[in-house]
Amino acid sequence: MTATVLDPRTALVVVDLQKGIVGLPAAHPTADVVARSVTLADAFRAKDLPVFLVRVTGGAPGRNEGRAPAGKPAADWAEIVPELGPLDSDIVITKQQWGAFHGTALDLELRRRGITQVVVTGVATSIGVESTARAAHEHGYHVTVATDAVTDMDAEAHNNSIEKIFPRLGETDTTEAIVKLLG
Repeated sequence: MTATVLDPRTALVVVDLQKGIVGLPAAHPTADVVARSVTLADAFRAKDLPVFLVRVTGGAPGRNEGRAPAGKPAADWAEIVPELGPLDSDIVITKQQWGAFHGTALDLELRRRGITQVVVTGVATSIGVESTARAAHEHGYHVTVATDAVTDMDAEAHNNSIEKIFPRLGETDTTEAIVKLLG
């Protein structure tokens, strides 16, 4: 669990820290995940490095065995939590599935900015964060996951991603260590 380096052109990708998701029960307090993501966002902004705020507004159309959400979501369900902004310099990506790459402009926007590495935070560790980290790896980006700035609704799924999946996709470390690497 050690990040060794951040490329000069690294972006922060914050997954699904939106009003309708941070209010769900989670394995770790979502307030802590938000606070650590804000710490990272502030550090990236201070270095003029891009911050991508990803939100989900729908779902992929395929059948699954999971429960469909009951009722209509609140009007502000997809709004990014106010602690994060967005600021004018941030790029908001809206997705319709778990990962932030498929069907969005994320890869295009990263490449336009010459980004070679992404630091990923957010909710849920085993769903949106892992899907985004996997796709980033498959697209050839160096991947770092801030392990104390992610959580999941299922502690076992969270631990599996942290311990078994993320180390195979890139590097992992704490928010504090990643901020130190930014210099």
